[in-house]
Amino acid sequence: MTAETAPEPQSQMHWFLLGMRGIFSLPAIILMLSFVGFAAFTAEAKIPVEQVMFMTGMVWALPAKVILVGSMLSGAHIAAAFIAVTLSSVRMMPMVAALIPEIRDRRTPTWLLLIISHFVAITAWVFAMEHVRTVPREGRVAFFAGFGITLTVANIILVGLVYGAVSEFPPIVSGCLFFLTPVYFLTSIWISARHRVIYWALGIGLALGYVFAVIAPEYDILLAGVIGGTVAWWGERWLRQREAGR
Repeated sequence: MTAETAPEPQSQMHWFLLGMRGIFSLPAIILMLSFVGFAAFTAEAKIPVEQVMFMTGMVWALPAKVILVGSMLSGAHIAAAFIAVTLSSVRMMPMVAALIPEIRDRRTPTWLLLIISHFVAITAWVFAMEHVRTVPREGRVAFFAGFGITLTVANIILVGLVYGAVSEFPPIVSGCLFFLTPVYFLTSIWISARHRVIYWALGIGLALGYVFAVIAPEYDILLAGVIGGTVAWWGERWLRQREAGR
C-alpha cells in the first residue's frame, strides 16, 4: 500500500486570482456602491473627474477622501487638509499591525509588505481577516494583494465611469449610497470581533460620538475614538486582572 502524497502547493498567481474573486463579495459590492455616492459628492463639488480618480487611488480610504474634499470646499489651507487626512488615516495603523502577522511568512520581503499596506482599509481588512486563515500562509500575501489591488482599480474605473451620470441623482439617493459604507463597517466589525474589548470600544465610541457631535463637532470622531477606545481598553484590562485574582 503506497502512502498518500501531499497535495502540490499552489502558485502565487493562483492565490492572487483567488483574491481577485473577492470583488464579487458583499463587502466589495457595498464599497463600490458607496463610491458611486462619493462620485456624486465630488461631481456636486465640481472637482474634475481625473482628480477624483487620482484621489481614489492615492488616498484610497473613503473617509479620508471625504475629509479632503470637505477641506477643499471649505477653503482650508493645504497644510490643514494634509493634517486632517493624515489623522483620519492613523486608524489604519492598528489594522496593519493586526493583519501583517497573519499574512507574512519568513520569506516575505519588507518592501512588499510596505506596498500592500497601502491597500489596507476597513473593507479589505475585514475581508482578509475573515478569509485569510483558510489560505496557506505562503499564499496569504498574494491573496490579499489580489483582493486589495483589484478593489482599488475597480473603484478608480467605477468613479470615472459614473461621474457624469451621478450628478443627476437626487441628493437623497447619493446620501443613501454614501451611508451604506459606515453601516456595513460597523456591522462587519461587530460580527468579526473576537474579543470583548472590541464590543466595548464600539459601544462606548458610538455613545460618545453623539455627545461630542453636540459639544465639539470639529473633533467628534477623534475624541470619541480615542476616549472610547482608551476607556474600553482600561476597563477590559481591569476586568482581566480581577478575574485572574479570583
